[in-house]
Amino acid sequence: MNTRVRYSADELQGFAHHLLHRAGMEDLKALAVARTLVDGDLMGHDTHGLALLPAYIGEIEKAAMACVGEPEVVSDRGASLLWDGRRLPGPWLVLSGIETLAPRAKEYGSATLVIRRSHHIACLASYLAKATADGFMILLSSSDPAVQSVAPHGGTRSVFTPNPIAAGIPTSGTPFLIDISSSTVTNGMTARRHKAGQLFEEACFLDANGQPSRDPGVLSTEPPGSILPIGGMTWGHKGFGLALLIEALTGGLAGHGRADPADGWGATVFLSLYDPAAFGGLAALVRQMDWLGDACRDNPPRPGTAGVRMPGDRGLSLKHEQLRDGVALHSTIAPALEACAQRYDIRLPAALPD
Repeated sequence: MNTRVRYSADELQGFAHHLLHRAGMEDLKALAVARTLVDGDLMGHDTHGLALLPAYIGEIEKAAMACVGEPEVVSDRGASLLWDGRRLPGPWLVLSGIETLAPRAKEYGSATLVIRRSHHIACLASYLAKATADGFMILLSSSDPAVQSVAPHGGTRSVFTPNPIAAGIPTSGTPFLIDISSSTVTNGMTARRHKAGQLFEEACFLDANGQPSRDPGVLSTEPPGSILPIGGMTWGHKGFGLALLIEALTGGLAGHGRADPADGWGATVFLSLYDPAAFGGLAALVRQMDWLGDACRDNPPRPGTAGVRMPGDRGLSLKHEQLRDGVALHSTIAPALEACAQRYDIRLPAALPD
């Protein structure tokens, strides 16, 4: 049984901040990472929240994640920038990128940053709401050129990562927060299910012989199987096309990707902000998005469903609930955090009473 124990979000953030700082990360960077990881759990993305913290600490201990310094500005043409992230913490780089782009998007209408050699950037959805609250549309995507787990449609050997893409779109109420991958499932959920000995409900994988499978263990065979792209066996050209687009936006524009030697676990990142005032105006954008939101939410539900839920509705509602009642961590997370914290003589926050 998966028993979820609740913890104070503030105490979890303070714990993660303290642990990262004790491990050697500069204070502001540690705070950015802590906030981002806890936000992932608050929004229900619990394979991309504090579940990542022990692995991040391990990367710091191996000197595979840089803890101090600034990114290198490789190119800056006003509305278009390229940074070398120097393997600095991904959440701090992305948040710094949003701060860098905001005034430029106001000036030019849109501004784009590509980051090569970032470390892992955690949950993409966690970055979106700040941009929409400031009146921007945001587009964010990433790939990891050192990892292959997703095969191209029609193939049997992995080439891509799940290659997530996310977008934040302002409305007059709850913003649309889209966070999807070009694959059927993520690496994080695949690893969790495999460790628990659980099958997926549908065939999300190919085994090494190209046969569909529900078993995440096919990724651990020799030769390994792969994750199917969105669309599965029949319509996988859709996910394949999306993966290629994301590779072009990240590795292609960065000039650093799968054609280069592997550089450790991390990310190549595409980040773009759009100021609606430079186009039809924020009020006009909100009017159009509100109409779509109403049309979708009021749509007659199909049998067995409670109705249409817009991207971001559940995540933001869950965040509000968990800020009030405590963060319900997946049962595998607290023991891993506890083991990690013991190495630094730090105490995991106590669980909240039932």
